[in-house]
Amino acid sequence: MFLGEYQHTIDPKGRVVLPSRFRDELAKGCVITKGQERCLFVFTLEQWEQEVERIKSLPRTDRKFRNYARAFFAGAMDQRPDKQGRIQVPANLRSYAALDKEIAVVGVGERVELWDSSKWQEITSSADDYYADIEEALSEHGI
Repeated sequence: MFLGEYQHTIDPKGRVVLPSRFRDELAKGCVITKGQERCLFVFTLEQWEQEVERIKSLPRTDRKFRNYARAFFAGAMDQRPDKQGRIQVPANLRSYAALDKEIAVVGVGERVELWDSSKWQEITSSADDYYADIEEALSEHGI
């Protein structure tokens, strides 16, 4: 499980050093793809297979699902961290997520997210406003 928030930089070649706490889980390889709100998702190979199965179960007759699958798979790139624990973020994905220099590497349970640091600050600020409301709503529904 991936937990925590880490501030890192992405080098001019598009490489980012993974937090040491994440390296063992990603050592066999990972897949990077587009995430929501213009971040990138990084999945272990095992979690990637689960995501593939989930997307394959969506109805192909629905245009929204077809477009989602296209964006999700077309942007995906498999990676294996190097000896320094770095992964290469392809240029098209760096552009999508506006990753330039300062980035946030965030553990979100079953995946890692890569964010432009300033965008991450915006997201967390707005999420903090909703956190208590969501927690209350979950409690009311017995979740």
